[in-house]
Amino acid sequence: MATSGGYSINSAPEDKSDENTPLLTGKGQQTGPKAAPQCCSVRYNLAILMFFGFAVVYGLRVNLSVAMVAMVNNTNPQPSLNHTVVQECPGPTPSKDNTTQTPDQPDGTPQFVWDSETQGMLQGAFFFGYLLTQIPGGYLAGRFGGSLFLGGGVLGTAALTLLTPLAAEMGASWLFALRALEGFGEGVTFPAMMAMWARWAPPLERSRLISLSGAGASFGAFAALPLTGFICQALGWPAVFYCCGGAGCVWALFWFLLVSDDPRTHSRISELEKNYITQSIGSQGSAHGWNVPLLPMLLSVPLWAIIVSQMCANWSYYTLLTSLPTYMDTVLHFDLRQNSFLSALPYLGGLVFSALSGVLADFLLERELLSTTAVRKIFTVIGLLLPAAFLVAVGFVGCSGMLAVTFLTVSSTIGGFSAAGVFINQIDIAPRYAGMLLGITNTFGTIPGVLAPIAVGHLTKDHTLLGWRSVFCVSAVVSAFGALVFTLFGSGKIQSWAVPTETHTEGEESPCGSDP
Repeated sequence: MATSGGYSINSAPEDKSDENTPLLTGKGQQTGPKAAPQCCSVRYNLAILMFFGFAVVYGLRVNLSVAMVAMVNNTNPQPSLNHTVVQECPGPTPSKDNTTQTPDQPDGTPQFVWDSETQGMLQGAFFFGYLLTQIPGGYLAGRFGGSLFLGGGVLGTAALTLLTPLAAEMGASWLFALRALEGFGEGVTFPAMMAMWARWAPPLERSRLISLSGAGASFGAFAALPLTGFICQALGWPAVFYCCGGAGCVWALFWFLLVSDDPRTHSRISELEKNYITQSIGSQGSAHGWNVPLLPMLLSVPLWAIIVSQMCANWSYYTLLTSLPTYMDTVLHFDLRQNSFLSALPYLGGLVFSALSGVLADFLLERELLSTTAVRKIFTVIGLLLPAAFLVAVGFVGCSGMLAVTFLTVSSTIGGFSAAGVFINQIDIAPRYAGMLLGITNTFGTIPGVLAPIAVGHLTKDHTLLGWRSVFCVSAVVSAFGALVFTLFGSGKIQSWAVPTETHTEGEESPCGSDP
């Protein structure tokens, strides 16, 4: 039987009194602090505020994907001497074969001549900066608390977004630099979120709280894509960046007024909820010191399983996030409003399933039906392997827009299951260092954000069905490989290097249950 915090989950009540011991009891056990109601609680209010924060974050991230269709006056620039552009799928009318020359853009709105490679570089620019602040952000958030870093990251990115139209008019290199700076500011947000949940999320509520807050990313993509298309046509593409940047600034105001780093310092939390959270988490909810176990982290097989799996999952995610509107435009020839709406559909299903996956995962853990390791692996395999099959199907639907949208939507919907799998596994294996671990895994996981748009630009430079088939098949193979790696090497146990010395017990299982 696996143990946690130095005791078996079936040990006598008196063995669970250590203040450093997290609550890992199941529903049927009566020991431990009294559970606080979920409805209208501070911790769930925090999750909702994070939900909208990450909706803004992904609005800031994805706005360029649709706006690019309106910014570029021709996504099929004159063919080079080495390449012949092939239009295999007919547009709705001969006059609309090129939907990016949007006739109802307001007069005087600038447009640019950028080839597909330039567009791919601009789409990936954000991630060059995003790579640099993940680990420092996670480390500092774990040391000092995450609220300042999360709120400051969103506010800084929003402020820079307001400058996007100016940077675009100055040239592609200026826009590239600005997007990289936006990524630099936003890079601290997800590690800061995980560092906050290490202090706020009771072990048996981790899955639902983290998946609920993280579902805001899917909601942001779902809402931003159609809104971006509407704003582009109604007000011109520069208004997209002014609206998104303004929304981020407004959200940051509420964040800094309402949020506290720790339950102990929150001015409006009840004593019942504060005691429930702090006693449930125990010493794992405290800040880590300046020194962290870097070498054991680097040698941790479960951590590398998370890294590889997240890189593989993110390849597909970032491919769709940055390039789906271009596919809808250049291959399926949807107009701008259809393009933005249909590009958003896959994220609606992902939003619903990611939130539900957290509830289902916690249910399995509360009832002690499965161990944490089993839950994380099952949800990861479902969320990576099945969507890969539908991505392959997209590559073979030809010019059928209805089938393509259907398969893409089903793929992203099922992919939501991974939210309760590998994407929150850091807090299972090392709660005290969850922010820094998320910084590490997200740093590696951001590499596909840099490479995928560039690869898509290279594979689809002629806008052929074969090129896009290669895009979807490569994404599917990479996702399947990630599912295999996590199945073989993933774990839900607290690692020995992450346990405070006074409560050190190797092979701990978090939050409940035992491995076979």
